[in-house]
Amino acid sequence: MISSFGYFGVFTAMAIESACIPLPSEIILPFTGFMVFLGHFGFWQATVIATLGNLFGGLVAYYVGVWGGRPFLKRYGRYILFNERELAWTERLFERHGEMTVLIGRMLPVVRTFISLPAGIARMNPLKMAAYTALGAFFWCALLIFVGQKLGQNWNSLKPLFHRADIVIGGGIVIVVAYLLLKNLRPRKR
Repeated sequence: MISSFGYFGVFTAMAIESACIPLPSEIILPFTGFMVFLGHFGFWQATVIATLGNLFGGLVAYYVGVWGGRPFLKRYGRYILFNERELAWTERLFERHGEMTVLIGRMLPVVRTFISLPAGIARMNPLKMAAYTALGAFFWCALLIFVGQKLGQNWNSLKPLFHRADIVIGGGIVIVVAYLLLKNLRPRKR
């Protein structure tokens, strides 16, 4: 997607990741950095585009939280593998640490994918949410793109390792997703 659609591919992939759909930026951004190494992208342009994609996806998730709130998550959360326990955890996190949770959450793996939804449910100021999202995402994107760029010179020698790791990680993801789907979509016993 990234090599075919360029900056638009980076924007779209990062928007999807930030809209509570688990598409790992840990894969998207290092490959984007490799494209920077090859000279197809500029470092700062790629970082800004990835950050804007994060912001767009984060705003989508934020407004789903504002307009749908808890009832939306109770009804549809299982389809995005988000359950009551995770919602309660993020709400407690917000209560303890306030709005800075968005800034810090944008720089943490996994948390960054879902942090905008509870911000919307908590009805955080949308301008603050957007500013914290952009700032946190900018640092995250710059770091991972830089790592991908630095790995670029060794990309071909690392390719066999990536391929073996892809098989193991892919198999693990399939097993985890299948387990979560079976667990969350199975009718509950009374």
